[in-house]
Amino acid sequence: MRKAQAGRALARAVQWGGMLVLANSAAAQQGASAGQDQTGLATVVVTGLTPLSSLDGEAVGSAAQSASAEDIQRSNATDLSAFLARSMGSVYVNDMQGNPLQPDINYRGYTASPLLGTAQGLSVYLDGVRLNQPFGDVVSWDLIPRAAIRTVVLVPGTNPVFGLNSLGGALSLRSKDGFADPGTALQVGVGSFNRTQWEVESGGSRGDWGWYVTANRFKEDGWREASPSEAEQLFTKLSWRHANTAVSVFGSAADTQLTGNGMQERRLLAADRSSVYTKPDVTTNKAVLVGLDVQHRFNSALTLEGNAWYRNIATTTFNGDLNEGALGESTYQPSVAERAALAAAGYSGFPLAGESQLNTPFPRWRCIANALLNDEPNEKCNGLITQTATSQHTAGASAQLTFDRSLGSHANQLVLGAVLDDSAVHFEQASQFGYLAEDRRVVAVSGPGAFADGTQSSEGAFDARVDLGGVTRVQSFYFSDTLKVLPRLDMTLSGRYDQHQVRNRDAITPGGGPGSLDGDHRFSRFNPSLGLSYNAGGALSLSARYSQGSRAPSSIELGCADPANPCRLPNAMAGDPPLKQVVTSNWELGARGRLLGVALWSANVFRADNHDDILFVADDQAGYGYFRNFGSTRRQGVELGADGRLGPLLLGLHYTLLDATFQSAETVQGSSNSSVSAVAPGFEGTIDIQPGNRIPLVPAQIVKVSLVWDLSPAVSVDADMAYIGRTHARGNENNQHQPDGVYYLGAGSTGGYAVVNLGLHWQADEQLKLFVQINNVLDRKYGNAAQLGATGFTANGAFISRPFAAPVIAAERPLQHSAFLAPGAPRMLWMGVRYTLD
Repeated sequence: MRKAQAGRALARAVQWGGMLVLANSAAAQQGASAGQDQTGLATVVVTGLTPLSSLDGEAVGSAAQSASAEDIQRSNATDLSAFLARSMGSVYVNDMQGNPLQPDINYRGYTASPLLGTAQGLSVYLDGVRLNQPFGDVVSWDLIPRAAIRTVVLVPGTNPVFGLNSLGGALSLRSKDGFADPGTALQVGVGSFNRTQWEVESGGSRGDWGWYVTANRFKEDGWREASPSEAEQLFTKLSWRHANTAVSVFGSAADTQLTGNGMQERRLLAADRSSVYTKPDVTTNKAVLVGLDVQHRFNSALTLEGNAWYRNIATTTFNGDLNEGALGESTYQPSVAERAALAAAGYSGFPLAGESQLNTPFPRWRCIANALLNDEPNEKCNGLITQTATSQHTAGASAQLTFDRSLGSHANQLVLGAVLDDSAVHFEQASQFGYLAEDRRVVAVSGPGAFADGTQSSEGAFDARVDLGGVTRVQSFYFSDTLKVLPRLDMTLSGRYDQHQVRNRDAITPGGGPGSLDGDHRFSRFNPSLGLSYNAGGALSLSARYSQGSRAPSSIELGCADPANPCRLPNAMAGDPPLKQVVTSNWELGARGRLLGVALWSANVFRADNHDDILFVADDQAGYGYFRNFGSTRRQGVELGADGRLGPLLLGLHYTLLDATFQSAETVQGSSNSSVSAVAPGFEGTIDIQPGNRIPLVPAQIVKVSLVWDLSPAVSVDADMAYIGRTHARGNENNQHQPDGVYYLGAGSTGGYAVVNLGLHWQADEQLKLFVQINNVLDRKYGNAAQLGATGFTANGAFISRPFAAPVIAAERPLQHSAFLAPGAPRMLWMGVRYTLD
């Protein structure tokens, strides 16, 4: 029934969009007859934007969204990701990490995430430099300097010119420079949960030379328990312009330490929203980017653009997690041999008898003893500390020629480009056993069996070590040709050829074969695009486009693709049978115009089909699994938007109806789903995905409303509201989960939620500006992501390894499963002052 309702809603939305087009056309004709100014809209270039272009949203079609530095500044957003989440249509957030600088940013059901193992579907560029990192294609939002951004353009759909990962869209950022952004300003802000932030920026020019620099520091305790974060960023640019040549050298540096303690089990979250499941979970990033940008116009018909870059990123993580391998095991009373080992190691105070889960909420003695004996710490230790270290070095260059030359009487623009990107990655991981303390910290143990290296005598012993070196080379060639077929009709034909080579070498298990990460992989593909744009006259433009894009498997996916050697997410890897590239085919129809002379509107219909999509398939209840190609998935929908001014009021409305579904049947592990095919409730088993099942974490509806009210020339009030519809939880891919209150707790979806934010701006004089921002004014309690999983705690927060004494089947006991939520931030106050020196 829900599927039929969604289909009817989609049809109504299409009809609404068509009615808007007809109404606008009629209004335009009436305006023309009344003698109004009918200059119309700029000609739409459907696919003409490239990573090196500096065009705005008017040049890339009706669904493109753009924003300026003033828009970002006015939003009082702490970073770029927060601005995108609040201001851009069809964008929504999953706080999987639980840190404001580490969100998953989603657009039309595709993701740009800082988390390894997430299927990335969006590309991000800064001044033509691709910010997706070579290891996992992740995007670290904490490394992007918000104050340095002059323009943001969110390019919709599968655009092959933007290259790998541009399956659902591309984000093109242009930085400030001293010529266009002169002046010096200092801003200081303070807020809830001991949040502080300061930033300074200064730019100017003299003759042919320009300079710009900005620095900022962010620090907070975080609203959740033990969740402090710090981030420091620096960006600088030196520019030279003379005659037809412009050269810029820019650099950025960032040093961040972010604590994000992830999702929380629903019962524990209801008792205390600031609580965490386990801790700590700390990520540190140190990054440096240096770039060179060159532009030269030979004549009115020929322009050369090019850039070169070097980027170095060092990342470490320290994660304390519950060891799900201990669930279902006897983790309490130490045996005679274990007590002897404890005594020999100098321990005292351990129980001689009687310790059980009824009287011991946080067991530790069997864990300590088994690490000393190197026996079964993987089963007796309920905690696991995983540390990783990643170093990434990337160097590359790109060049682009633009020819503006008519073909007969038809205006024509041809763009030819090439990109070379080389990277070297070294990734190390080690896991140490430990036990959970009462405050949810994981305390590490020592001894011969302290590390998860596969040497334990237990049949469930696992080796979580990784020592991987990888070299990646990407060579790309692209073109885009826009021909004015008719005075009002433009046609754009574009395409890109990518050759992607990955060479992985395993220092622990070299030589290839089962369990080895050694591998040489090569992927290549040509992706085309054809677009039409029609200026109907007056204030109406229409566009249509078909395009293809692709994503090569990342190193982490290639290293975790063997069903016989499953790995533990997010970081561990084992084995590398080949995966196919993900290929996306995208159709898009759009219209935009001016409504009654006071508002700009847009209506878009899109469909994106992923073939050979990559899906993580869980293998067992301990959190292991592997990546595999999935037949096909689909994301389709309708977007409607309108922005206009009525006197002192500036209004905006964006609505998205989004239908994201699996299009192929598949059987996957689903032990935490109540519909699991298992010997009995609570046991391991599988679920069946059917075509038409909704993809988890993708809402069916998104509504965003914004209002700016100029109370006076000096005072204004901003308000914005975002409604995000219901989404299915990960683990509920078949959409059939129904909690029974015994073995399965919590719904298989998040409820829809709305968040309202308010801002106040006072321009005291030409130099001094004060602002107040209140996010989540109504203090709405909501979850913006969910996942089903086995839980290791009671409702009171005590650890419990065997929640059910029976039945015992094949020496295994049932586990209790629950819904885990990513809680949204509570009401937060943020205020500050900005002082402009000149």
